[in-house]
Amino acid sequence: MVLGKPGKLRIITAKLGLDGHDIGVRVVSQMLRESGFEVIYLGPFQTAEKVIASCIQEDVDAVALSFLGGDHLPHVKTMVEQMKANHLNIPLIVGGVIPREDIPRLKEMGVDEVFTAGTPIDKILAYFRDMEVKVTGDQN
Repeated sequence: MVLGKPGKLRIITAKLGLDGHDIGVRVVSQMLRESGFEVIYLGPFQTAEKVIASCIQEDVDAVALSFLGGDHLPHVKTMVEQMKANHLNIPLIVGGVIPREDIPRLKEMGVDEVFTAGTPIDKILAYFRDMEVKVTGDQN
């Protein structure tokens, strides 16, 4: 993330692993787009390596991962390790069916924010608007 970077906030959204249930992440991606963010949706069945490569290629400001199948902890661990190995210093956001008791662990691992199932879209949009102000300086 480069502070003072011009333009819209660029966000990659994706699902890691074998979980193909992508309705939630597609809805959030569309709502972010409709709110003026640039969203690159990679789809389901991604690997951490593919997501990292896309983040670097697309020069994104944040990456948001969605989980449903209960495999979020090992996937996030791999993602954080790969982000560090590739010197990718951008916010990592996790959402979906995440047990509340896992949130502190995810944050300890390096996740910047966790949105559990049922989080109001307004709360998600407010989080990304705040991030956009920090990154681009644009308060519109």
